[in-house]
Amino acid sequence: MSASNNNKDLLQFVAGHHSPKSFQELNWEGGFGQYLDLVKANPHIARNSFQRMYDMIVGFGTSQFMEYKKEVTHYRFFEDPFDNGKDAVFGLDVHLMKLVNFLRSAALGYGTEKRVLLLHGPVGSAKSTIARLLKKGVERYSYTAEGALYTFKFVDDPKHGLVGHTGEMRSPMNEEPLLLIPEGTRRLLEDEINREGKGGYKLAIKGELSPPMRMIFRELMNRYKGDWMKVMEHVKVIRFTLSEKDRVGIGTFQPKDEKDQDSTELTGDINYRKIAEFGSDSDPRAFNFDGEFQVANRGMIEFVEVLKLDVAFLYDLLGASQEHVVKPKKFAQTFIDEVIIGHTNEPEFRKLQNNEFMEALRDRTVRIDIPYITKLHEEIRIYEKDFGKGKVQGVFVAPHTVEMAAMWAILTRLEAPKKGDLSLMQKLKLYNGKTLSGYTEDNVKELRKEAVREGLDGISPRYIQDKISNTLVKYGHIGCVNPFMLFNELDSGLRHHTLISSEEKRREYKELLAAVKQEYEDIIKNEVQRAISADEGAIANLCANYIDNIKAHTQREKVRNRYTGQLEQPDERLMRSIEEKIDVPESRKDDFRREIMNYIGALAVEGKQFDFKTNERLHRALELKLFEDQKDSIKLSSLVSRSEEHTSELQSRLHLVCRLLLE
Repeated sequence: MSASNNNKDLLQFVAGHHSPKSFQELNWEGGFGQYLDLVKANPHIARNSFQRMYDMIVGFGTSQFMEYKKEVTHYRFFEDPFDNGKDAVFGLDVHLMKLVNFLRSAALGYGTEKRVLLLHGPVGSAKSTIARLLKKGVERYSYTAEGALYTFKFVDDPKHGLVGHTGEMRSPMNEEPLLLIPEGTRRLLEDEINREGKGGYKLAIKGELSPPMRMIFRELMNRYKGDWMKVMEHVKVIRFTLSEKDRVGIGTFQPKDEKDQDSTELTGDINYRKIAEFGSDSDPRAFNFDGEFQVANRGMIEFVEVLKLDVAFLYDLLGASQEHVVKPKKFAQTFIDEVIIGHTNEPEFRKLQNNEFMEALRDRTVRIDIPYITKLHEEIRIYEKDFGKGKVQGVFVAPHTVEMAAMWAILTRLEAPKKGDLSLMQKLKLYNGKTLSGYTEDNVKELRKEAVREGLDGISPRYIQDKISNTLVKYGHIGCVNPFMLFNELDSGLRHHTLISSEEKRREYKELLAAVKQEYEDIIKNEVQRAISADEGAIANLCANYIDNIKAHTQREKVRNRYTGQLEQPDERLMRSIEEKIDVPESRKDDFRREIMNYIGALAVEGKQFDFKTNERLHRALELKLFEDQKDSIKLSSLVSRSEEHTSELQSRLHLVCRLLLE
């Protein structure tokens, strides 16, 4: 086949995936009357920015789960359905629920639409990721039929000089076409459309035309002596889509050096080239309404490190949030409709709290904390996005490597428990859903309440990601990396970590790393013992036998022998042989047994079943008991033959465990 035929096939392939019909729908153009018909059929077209953002998030679906006896809503939007989870946010469902509740309140007009949404948290806690997801979401939403947006342009004969030499002038701020309806008629139109009760929101036309559109509208009204229908013949309504790259409906403002900050970046500036065309710098048609506030109209604006703004900028921010207006140079206040989201870190927020001149901003801000994750399984998901199974080409990442790094990161974020009998590692496991004798769900809830700064300090996910990357580069030529290699990298990096301000903190982190190393050794020892000595069924049977006996013991009853059917005294020898494996002394055995029974009873009240796997101490005791019972019958030849049948992953585990068991 010739090269030209190959090129033709490729062109046809590309053309086959391009839809002219879709292009035409996204670039629809019609008269003002046609637009009114669209609004009557579907009033949702005229939603404000808060309503659109809320509907966009909810539209991706939700699910519910219980946490500490409270229902939590998980919004699938934050899984990043656009880029296959690239910007997915994990472990922050409670905080994201507060964010969505803010948007819902604003969508319903309950007052939060007059506030700045401030995402507050430590560095690397996903504040920017959440803002990026929202920007990505509203952009993609505008391409759908449910999220269709419309604006307008004036068309006129160029000889009149009203709209310039091109014969048309599009709204520079992509304004809602319904703003062309005179103030006195708006309520009547709203009543007419709302009477039919279509859609979840009532139509509400709020705001005024921008200065250039208002000027053109006024001149046309004068030309036609107040005949509004004649003026509407000069209006073309067009569909448009939001785009961060093209600065349409999505704005981003990042503070620069204080000497270089200029308020025109937010509110626009004079276009000197158009002064010659329109004759004056006070003519609104000679002004560029392209400041970030105007660009973001009908969508959202993100303020990066918002509290680093110069005070002069904050006045614009206050007006934009409370009154929904901005003040361009030489022109009247201009209406805007957009969601304002800022984010900041801890030091900057403390400065805001201590600055009496920022009281007005504090009063108009709704703060939502975005802390570090404190649940191990959620933290692991962050790193598995990039370093999980099959993600790293050419290098085998040993089991538990990512898990151990995540465990250390979580430990650095937790506050030391006030109860002396609870270690930080045990606290981590409680947060991760494990159970511990004497600790109910209510106890765990209290632990979280008493730790007011938990998740606001510690090691960030960025540091962990950097060190995993360094480990892969450093040892990639070997073809395998394991937790010990990563431990060394995490340890050495602490010497140069820019966010660790004291030697005491550095020493504390090193001690926590040593605790994780010990935990890792315990995990792999347990795994090999489990692999060669017992299966889940055997452990479940032993657990059931143990529970039957402690139940009879605590209630002063007898146990029915499952084989003979005879009633017998509880098997004290069996119970103690299990309890001794986790160092339960003779003097504490009755207390321990009552704790287990009380815990099972509490679960039953909540409609839950007891599972020995979630009670780490009991699970470990049962495993050790079975291993002890069977270790004499384990044959080395059996272990070798089994390991040959397993994958390289299990072999590497067994080799490492055998070395540790021999130490």
